[in-house]
Amino acid sequence: MRRRTVHAVTGVVLATAVVVAGLSRPATSGPPAAAPWPAPGEWCAPASCTAVADVVRGFDPPLQDWLPGHRGVDVVAPPGTSVAAPAAGTVTFAGAVGGRPVLVLEHDDGRRSTLEPVESDLVQGETVARGQVVGVAGTTGMHCSSCLHWGVREDEVYVDPLLLLDGGPIVLLSTRPEGTPARTRP
Repeated sequence: MRRRTVHAVTGVVLATAVVVAGLSRPATSGPPAAAPWPAPGEWCAPASCTAVADVVRGFDPPLQDWLPGHRGVDVVAPPGTSVAAPAAGTVTFAGAVGGRPVLVLEHDDGRRSTLEPVESDLVQGETVARGQVVGVAGTTGMHCSSCLHWGVREDEVYVDPLLLLDGGPIVLLSTRPEGTPARTRP
């Protein structure tokens, strides 16, 4: 009887160890790495194709994905204004969503721009160059009468499109090789 108890306890301990080891192992897969920030000049504002956008309403993401928020920026673009591709890419959608004309571009760096309302003759699969006119600002269904909504996603996360215009946020990087201790003055 004592052997059975020892074997049962040993089995439980081993099973627990396997589960704990499985939980504590480093993940072999995870979310994909974010696209690198573009160099200044690689992206432009879609209504003017400049590094400056005339913003009506800024980026205001929600605290949780399911909450309301503003997942892009609204830039000045009266109806009929030419709309340019903010970066080189491929048309992945051109059509109506909820009665609004929408154009979606997948850029060469993997990011996706959504532009609305944009009336366009482009079709899925067409490639566009940065600054190429892709359509005109429409009038249907927008929350402002003279603006263009521009949203940008990295995978499934919305990012502030304005950060792409000047090459992204400033990040200070060490010039020391990793693992090298910092020198101090005597």
